[in-house]
Amino acid sequence: MSNTLTLVDLPVPSLGESVTEARIANWIKADGQAVGPDDVVAELETDKAAVELPAGASGVLHIVKARGQTVNVGDVIARIERGAGIPATPPAAKGAASSAPNPAVSAPAPAPAIAREKPASQTARPLAPSVERLVAENKLDPGHITPTGPGGRLTKGDVLDFMQERAVPSSAAPRAAALPAAAAGTDSSEETRVEISKLRETIARRLVEAQHSAAILSTFNEIDMSAVMALREKYREKFEKTYQVGLGFLSFFARALCAAVKTVPIINAQLHDRAIVYKNHVHLGVAVATEKGLIVPVVRYADKLSMAQIETEIKRLATRAREGKITLEELGGGTLTITNGGVFGSLFSTPILNPPQSAILALHKIEKRAVVVNDQIVIRPMMYVALSYDHRLIDGQQAVTFLVNIKEALEDPPRLLLEV
Repeated sequence: MSNTLTLVDLPVPSLGESVTEARIANWIKADGQAVGPDDVVAELETDKAAVELPAGASGVLHIVKARGQTVNVGDVIARIERGAGIPATPPAAKGAASSAPNPAVSAPAPAPAIAREKPASQTARPLAPSVERLVAENKLDPGHITPTGPGGRLTKGDVLDFMQERAVPSSAAPRAAALPAAAAGTDSSEETRVEISKLRETIARRLVEAQHSAAILSTFNEIDMSAVMALREKYREKFEKTYQVGLGFLSFFARALCAAVKTVPIINAQLHDRAIVYKNHVHLGVAVATEKGLIVPVVRYADKLSMAQIETEIKRLATRAREGKITLEELGGGTLTITNGGVFGSLFSTPILNPPQSAILALHKIEKRAVVVNDQIVIRPMMYVALSYDHRLIDGQQAVTFLVNIKEALEDPPRLLLEV
């Protein structure tokens, strides 16, 4: 029998158009650990999204590039050792590889003499770091959670859905502020240094570029949300049963925005060199907060979609963004953006443009306030809205008209159906 060992290179794959480099965010498998071809061994982080990297071959993993290193497409970051004595099917990992330091390349550990049967919760596919952390923090058995990810992998959404169904209190919920370690009688340094992610670097660069390349101005208004809230409450249950998706406020705003674009098309235009490029359709960017930063996936042809289709697409894209599965194609080509700081309690803000777009609409917290209606002081659920726009292209009168159109449509929502 031949004892020949072979090494199979594990290169950085193509990461999409215009993406040439990535950072090794995590090694899911440890150096010297046996892996199978479908096992995810590493997470790569680009300036757009996170990418899971499978081993592609059975054997023993030898890490070449350490966690945190920046690598280019085609770079070899690990090698899989194959040959006599190398198990075709890897044993279950003990502990999380991502929590251990990256060791130097070493000989594979000998396989155990006796293979013991593992319980179902330990024989499942390896967990992504964010999923593993959520499971550990909430003391859950992943074997009891139904996976829906590719290849039967457990996703963060699967865990959150499981917790919601069984009313498990989430570790992600706000907690009472703890005393600093020093005050609690333990030794502590004055600061903690964390390496910035590729995504955060890109967000920072693009925000600064937006400030330097456009004349950003903001205009504000307030909307009485009484009519929308009453309509939503009346039909929400039937809507959910009919379309299998919740009825939120974003679809109302999306429809109002698309209707207002027909009146003020310059809002959906872009400035390229010495030309104004009018977009014939609204490709709506929806800002989504994730663990790694703000991501803006795009709802294509939002002006052609029903409210149910808009809600379904927003839910799909937001889930993919939070699970790190969003693709570059799903992030590009937006013509207008909506961002909703109200879900975090924001009452007022001035959003920054998402280049090359010329406008962005910010929604805020709905709060009951005393307002004057027909010369009477009444209590109404009010929302401040802000429109930031590129003043090089859009005049103040056009921006105000656009925002007033949105306000009038939402305060009289049947207009959205009649398109008047």
